[in-house]
This record gives sequence, structure tokens and C-alpha cells, in this order.
Amino acid sequence: MKSITVTELKSWMDGNEDFQLVDVREPYENEICTLNGVLIPMNEVPAEFGQIDKDKKVVVHCRSGKRSASVISYLEQSHGYTNLYNLEGGILAWIEQVDPSMEAY
Repeated sequence: MKSITVTELKSWMDGNEDFQLVDVREPYENEICTLNGVLIPMNEVPAEFGQIDKDKKVVVHCRSGKRSASVISYLEQSHGYTNLYNLEGGILAWIEQVDPSMEAY
């Protein structure tokens, strides 16, 4: 499984890299803090995977990186995705290393 660090993701964002960001947390978590990705809660991925791009890089994130890793494994095994990156440490790492002004939970 490919992964990306929060500092690499920040570089992609700052450099206007062409990628999709997918948040697999629950809506209430997204309301606390967000990176403004497409919100597809983990349990909705099997029905909504068509929203996830196959033609460009896709960064999948959750709170700590565990749920996003599970989602990536599922998408790679069940739907043949090869363009997915897991955000190491999830949004908690983002808050710690990139934007401490965001609310951790």
C-alpha cells in the first residue's frame, strides 16, 4: 500500500498537484475538523466507490490512518484501484505537524 506523509500532502496542496482527497471519517468527525476532501464514510464506500477517481492520485484519510488503510485494501482488492495513497497518521498527524490551530479529538 502506498502512503503519503502530511508534509508531502501539504506540498501537493501548495503546488496545486492534481489529486483527489477522500475523507472516510463520519460526518460528525468532519464537522470537528476537515481537510475539505470528499466525505465518504467508511461504511458507505462499497456503495459510493464510484465517486473515487481512478485516473489521478487519490489520498484517503481518516483520524489516525487505520480506517483509510482498510478502505484502500478493500478498493484495491475488490475494485482494482492502483492510485490510492494512505495519509500516514491521518488528520491527527496533520494537526500535529501542519496546522495545530485545528481542533484535535
